[in-house]
Amino acid sequence: MTSTLPGKPVRESRTELVEIAFPNDANTVGTVLGGRVLHWIDIAAAIAAHRHARRTVVTASIDEMDFHHPIHIGEVILLFSSVNFVARSSMEVGVKVFAEDPDTGERRHTSSAYLTFVALEGGRPVEIPPVIPETAEESRRYREAERRRGRRVERLREKRSRRERA
Repeated sequence: MTSTLPGKPVRESRTELVEIAFPNDANTVGTVLGGRVLHWIDIAAAIAAHRHARRTVVTASIDEMDFHHPIHIGEVILLFSSVNFVARSSMEVGVKVFAEDPDTGERRHTSSAYLTFVALEGGRPVEIPPVIPETAEESRRYREAERRRGRRVERLREKRSRRERA
């Protein structure tokens, strides 16, 4: 489907969120709770989605969530997000999370996620501008997001089909 709206470059959605890991964010082994990381990821992704759509957006799914390394109390947490792909009213946002040692500045990639958001107007899905990748990296992320969307759509069809047969 071709959009009637002019496209917007990925850079217009790019977001950086910075947090610090406090003791109330920790689990019993002194690392940040996975749920807390998910909360920050959802916020960073929602900001990027809203920047792209310039409309109210809601989280529809978290497609992939990978934890690579723990985040320790006292570390600075950096979340980088941007829109990877847009369908008619939905979009995939990628988020990368890094932990930074506040004394040395050393960073390590701790987790990544892909989230799908739907833009709403009056509580109903509404068409949003397509995203325009401008760099080779953005084009790669676009192609990969398009494939993930295809798999999501297929899974939804299968679920609907199973419900109808039940």
